[in-house]
Amino acid sequence: MFEYELPVAVTTLDKRELLPAGTFLTEQIVADVAALGRLQSREEYELLGYSTVRTDLQHFLVIPPYQDIFSDPELVDELFAHMQRVRLPLPLLKALDYFRQRDFHTYRHILMVFSLSSMLGRDLNDGRQKQEDFVAGPTHDFGKIMVPLHILKKAGPLTVSEQKILKYHPLTGYVLLAYYLGDHRHPAVMVARDHHERRDGSGYPRGITELDPVVEMVAVCDVYDALLSPRPYRPLSYDNRTALEELTRMADSGALGWPCIEALVACNRTGRPSADQVVVSRDVRGTPPIGNCYGMVVADENDSDSSPSQS
Repeated sequence: MFEYELPVAVTTLDKRELLPAGTFLTEQIVADVAALGRLQSREEYELLGYSTVRTDLQHFLVIPPYQDIFSDPELVDELFAHMQRVRLPLPLLKALDYFRQRDFHTYRHILMVFSLSSMLGRDLNDGRQKQEDFVAGPTHDFGKIMVPLHILKKAGPLTVSEQKILKYHPLTGYVLLAYYLGDHRHPAVMVARDHHERRDGSGYPRGITELDPVVEMVAVCDVYDALLSPRPYRPLSYDNRTALEELTRMADSGALGWPCIEALVACNRTGRPSADQVVVSRDVRGTPPIGNCYGMVVADENDSDSSPSQS
């Protein structure tokens, strides 16, 4: 049975406490939170029509290497037609305002994972992706709204305590999205909870080995864009080849499955072959950026052991 102790309280965006710190989270508790959310009347609005989302997304899609992946105007028009139908409760849209103003890296990442997962969903499902699955991309990191900004924007290695707080964001997203969507089994809720899980059990927060296809699709897009994105914890981003090689390594190790990664590689190939026609190279020619602090953890100040370690 899934049970996880929350290290801090989970509160709504207007500071209403949903669950106190120390709560042992179970599916029934989250189902109760979802039921509480259904008592609230909330209007929904188009995501792409909200604030500057459409304009910002159009700008992000022409930044390398995405200008090649999204170079086909007809494909972009088709994706935007699907993405246009995504509607979210106003509090979730206001969360985007929060990230845009205070943590632009996360804001950009959310929109790019939305675009990438929409594209992969189209390619992997022959254009028959369920509309509710589209909501999973732009809400997968919603739980980060509960992580203090000094942790999200820290340039150096995290301390043990800071990493613990960061790693509970999937559970926070699980609770908050269940509340705001009123459904603890909505695909977006499942993706928020599980997008850091891995097939080999090395992920978090539950260490599971069976991943829902939509979860894995968003997980692949999440890793890919995180490698390509500017981030506070490294001076340079991964180049596109090195990012794809890292995903290939994860597939070879059994952390992620091949179908999504092959589809992503196909999107990077001239002529956009189908995923089942792609032969992924195992040649390692990329070079990870130096000075990357991702995954490095140092002891807290009151801990006598201050040597860094890899997470």
